[in-house]
Amino acid sequence: MFERLREDVRSVFDRDPAARNFLEVLTNYPGLHAVWWHRLAHALWQRNFKWLARLISNFARWMTGIEIHPGARIGRRFFIDHGMGVVIGETAEVGDDVTLYQGVTLGGTTWNKGKRHPTLENNVIVGAGAKILGPFTVGAGAKIGSNAVVTKAVPAGATVVGIPGRIVRRAEEDASEEQRRQMADKVGFDAYGVTNEVSDPVAHAIGCMLDHLQAMDKRMDKMGSVLCELRPEYCDEQLPELKKEDFEGAVEEGLKSS
Repeated sequence: MFERLREDVRSVFDRDPAARNFLEVLTNYPGLHAVWWHRLAHALWQRNFKWLARLISNFARWMTGIEIHPGARIGRRFFIDHGMGVVIGETAEVGDDVTLYQGVTLGGTTWNKGKRHPTLENNVIVGAGAKILGPFTVGAGAKIGSNAVVTKAVPAGATVVGIPGRIVRRAEEDASEEQRRQMADKVGFDAYGVTNEVSDPVAHAIGCMLDHLQAMDKRMDKMGSVLCELRPEYCDEQLPELKKEDFEGAVEEGLKSS
């Protein structure tokens, strides 16, 4: 039990740079206290002491401003930052290393019995004020933006923002982003800083251009391998190397003209 308590405290240091020392975290972090009270309430709930479990849950809400139903299942190293206004419903399930910020609701959309609250897999991060409503799964490593309202399943690694929640980034796009960076390095584009979070239309155009160059590069490689089989001497022909200094002047002129 004490090892789990130490683990919880260490998770605060890992995710909150404002945490200064063990005593401060132990005494002044309501999110941590809410999780500890919930563990006691959940143990009683599972042993069918439901009234006492609800009493402890209500006491914890009064003390911390965080409402966690004793029936909810919470994983290890769960961290609620700030915490005021967080609500977690009875059939919610939360995996390991999940982080919630203030005002988050893991709620339901029906009065029917059974599973009606969301499941958050490992390493999910939910921003302040977000509402996740319904009996679906938010995949491992997903990020929910502040004040988003999510009513549909979220794939692992995705980022969701807005009302209603929409996916603005998927896990496979990380690989695409790395390919863009490789192509940018190849053509000597040092000032490359294009991401899906950037709304600059010029940056978006550069990203599309780099995607096209990457696709053309792959196609040329395939064509070259076929030609090498048909005509072996073709493989001895080398393309001129792209040098970074050849592009620097053009980039500077383009920036001046814009």
